[in-house]
Amino acid sequence: MELTGSQIVIEELKANGVEIAFGIPGGAIMPFYDEILKSGFPHILARHEQGATHMADGYARVTGKPAAVVTTSGPGATNIVTGLCNARMDSVPIIAITGQVATPMIGTDAFQEADTYGCTIPVTKHNWLVKDPRELQTAVREAVRVATSGRPGPVVIDFPKDIQTMTAEYIPHRTQETVPAGDIHNDAPELDMQAIDQLLEAIERAKRPIIIGGAGILKAGAAAELTEFARRTGIPVINTLLGLGGFPGTDPLSLGMPGMHGTAYANMALCECDLLINLGGRFDDRVTGKVSAFATKATIAHVDIDAAELGKRVHTHIPILGDVRDVLLILNTQAKERDISAWQDQIGEWKREHPLQYDRDGSIKPQHVIEQIQEVSGGNGIYVTGVGQHQMWSAQFLRFNEPNSWVTSGGLGTMGFGLPAAIGAKVGRPDKDVWLIDGDGSFSMTLVDLATAATYNIPVKVAILNNAYLGMVRQWQELFFEKRYSNVHYPENPDFARIAEGYHVRGFDVKDVDQVRSTLEQAAEIDGPVVMNFHVSKEENVWPMVPSGAGNSEMQLGPPVSEERT
Repeated sequence: MELTGSQIVIEELKANGVEIAFGIPGGAIMPFYDEILKSGFPHILARHEQGATHMADGYARVTGKPAAVVTTSGPGATNIVTGLCNARMDSVPIIAITGQVATPMIGTDAFQEADTYGCTIPVTKHNWLVKDPRELQTAVREAVRVATSGRPGPVVIDFPKDIQTMTAEYIPHRTQETVPAGDIHNDAPELDMQAIDQLLEAIERAKRPIIIGGAGILKAGAAAELTEFARRTGIPVINTLLGLGGFPGTDPLSLGMPGMHGTAYANMALCECDLLINLGGRFDDRVTGKVSAFATKATIAHVDIDAAELGKRVHTHIPILGDVRDVLLILNTQAKERDISAWQDQIGEWKREHPLQYDRDGSIKPQHVIEQIQEVSGGNGIYVTGVGQHQMWSAQFLRFNEPNSWVTSGGLGTMGFGLPAAIGAKVGRPDKDVWLIDGDGSFSMTLVDLATAATYNIPVKVAILNNAYLGMVRQWQELFFEKRYSNVHYPENPDFARIAEGYHVRGFDVKDVDQVRSTLEQAAEIDGPVVMNFHVSKEENVWPMVPSGAGNSEMQLGPPVSEERT
């Protein structure tokens, strides 16, 4: 059959399992938006293209399905670069469709022309500039395949305006046809059984083994397999920031998060373990600290779908290239139960001696708000954050018992990620309560999408931990720059509750610690979006902390005694 380019793209998105788009129309993408309307393809109208990209990101993280983001040319396309880079760093599949000026105008500096292809090459897994409508069907199919296979990531289809209206033959998918899977550039090789045997032998010998579960556990759908493996062998589990939820946070074997703001007992275990099994993590610098001081007593095994990660930062004794779920399925049939009770007892002692804690002085402590959110939600919600101190407190104090219940910006650390990502997460999982824990600085960057939440009545519950500072930067300036607070204070923060009301969103302003629980309970009962502005302690710091460039053994459990505030 003959279809227009716009119709072909819509048909291919649907055939390849893309169920929704987020975006904003403009001149160079108008024909495609006309087809979105005529076809009834689900679409959420955002208020900024960066926000639309984060919405697609949040949707993909909680559903495991790619979403589309659609923008016009020029500034519409360049506005999504941050969102694409964020998705690339965190391995999230997004299909970006960007309008482009008509093909005869490309390269003439036409109105709203930008080299989208060139701009997005560094921040995507792959991209296409389609200049022939006959190439569209293959391009869209390949785009979805590349985005979702191997190590997932974002892709871009740059879509000139004239190609959107030209016609070409379209061959519909047969009902029984399945879309091919696997990365066209790097199909996963067969598992190295010899390396897996080496790992099994190392497990049998180890007296102090530890597992690090990274985001790859969630991407591979391997949370159940990891849980079985840990419980079968008794090996304690550390989850990276993006791996939280890959192992039950309330399980006695869970040690929480490692690294710069990880738990004390996770970092102590890393320093003392004799076998470290990294399953789907990438040895990020915030996890390792000084590489030369990282897990120096351990044999290190690393399982990853991306060959580039094996040995990239940490010398690996047992590298295993492959899908982490496939490896765990093998381990679960062959790994033997072992008595490592002495090691488990040591870790239990560290947990008792160095629990996560904070001072309760009558003010609203951010950690207290987070604990109350956990209780009010029953621990069964989806929890989203922006970036900053609130993100680290959330990672520390929330307990995730389900996979894909934690949405945060890891590798890029994108402030402003929280609100649009929470909207996308709620669209993807309408059956789940979605709680956004944000900072005043991070929330301010994309608060315009409160309008999106209000327009579609997307009931995200927003808790702003408002300390009137760029809190993480202030903490570093306090500790390492002799309290020279350079441009981190927001003394005239807006009234976020009143701003919310201006967007027709219910707002609460909370200044008394006795109002925290009741406000959260009220918010939970409201059928619609809610913004709660909690005025928290202004100079609260995140502890423990590993200073930049130091090893995990040099972590600081709290402020120096001489500097403790009274």
